[in-house]
Amino acid sequence: MDVIVVGAGITGVAAAEWLRRDGHDVTLIDRLAPGDAGQTSFGNAGILARAAVVPVATPGILSKLPRMALDPDKPLFLRLSYLPRLIPWAIPFLRNSTPARVAAIAEALAPLVTDSVEQHLALARGTPAAAMITQGPYLLLYRDREAYAADAASWALKRAHGIEWAEWDRAEIEAHDPAIAAEFRFAAAMPDHGWIASPARYVAALAAFFTEQGGHIREAEVVDIRPSESGGASVTLAGGEELSADRVVLAAGVWAGRLAARLGHKIAMEAERGYHVMLSNPSHLPPSPIMVEAAKTVATPMADGLRFAGVAEFAGIDGAEAEAPVALIRKQILQLFPGLTWEGETVWMGRRPTTADSLPLIGASPRAPGVIFAFGGQHLGLTMGPRLGRMAAGLASGGGSNLDLAPYRVDRFQRA
Repeated sequence: MDVIVVGAGITGVAAAEWLRRDGHDVTLIDRLAPGDAGQTSFGNAGILARAAVVPVATPGILSKLPRMALDPDKPLFLRLSYLPRLIPWAIPFLRNSTPARVAAIAEALAPLVTDSVEQHLALARGTPAAAMITQGPYLLLYRDREAYAADAASWALKRAHGIEWAEWDRAEIEAHDPAIAAEFRFAAAMPDHGWIASPARYVAALAAFFTEQGGHIREAEVVDIRPSESGGASVTLAGGEELSADRVVLAAGVWAGRLAARLGHKIAMEAERGYHVMLSNPSHLPPSPIMVEAAKTVATPMADGLRFAGVAEFAGIDGAEAEAPVALIRKQILQLFPGLTWEGETVWMGRRPTTADSLPLIGASPRAPGVIFAFGGQHLGLTMGPRLGRMAAGLASGGGSNLDLAPYRVDRFQRA
């Protein structure tokens, strides 16, 4: 078949490559080159978070939100001028924070993330991108065991889905990385995780291999998408050019919402913005990634230095970058590694496609069966990208899925 994939982040590149391996003629379209700094895939924490089965909304979040939004030391930033536009998403988001819904969402997240390391290895095998995957432990740091115990519900969900970890005291933390601040006296160390040495170069290397093996990439903006009478679909590029295909895979992250709306879909999805500060030539690199649980900030050793990534800001897709999230990350750098020095730094902001139920949209559009949706990976876009891309490729090729796709239905927000 002739297949068009819209979106050249990790999910779109994975879908395009798996479709090419299936023997199809594939064109990957994005207004940005794979690995460009404007891609959300560019600036994530680089973690293959196979234990991330807990949804974004959890029980008790409603009572915590006002304090988090008003406290400059908390990892949530809300631009008040954006609040009226956020409410249609926030209401179903909060409804999904009940214990029953959290358990059901975790059940649906688990098959998308728990084999993430294997999915990345399968996608990258035989390509230069494979050298950028590192495997090892992932530490979640707490100030003490009591703070860890307060997260018992989240850890119970992880255990229910086969995640294992070791409980480390201060001596074990120091044995792993003596540079970690003394105030952190407890850690949950999860084995069998992975991380990417350079997310930007990783996606670019996968895309380069795709073209070397016969795939096609076009740098163009897709402004419309429509079903065709033949059962396929067409896309319209900025400037008016129209391209037709037997199948179109929509994998454009948060920007996919605008194109899905052209097909009549209503999707409860927000641009949950995250930031990173990349330190070049730091005086110390941890041996593996670390999350400071209270701050929701991750420190990841990478090829170009040490990346600190995290926080959540709600200001829309097009809102200007803010200084406050960056200031908080800079503060947390020295809280984790006192005495750390570095020669330079770069700052980045990206837009996570976060749905109201923390689940992606996977499957054919009932309004356009030739269009396959594969977006909405929230904080886990890099983690689940190869899995979503592979599933989308299978669906586009006419195959089924070994998963029940009901939790990821592309029309579920209209049905609700």
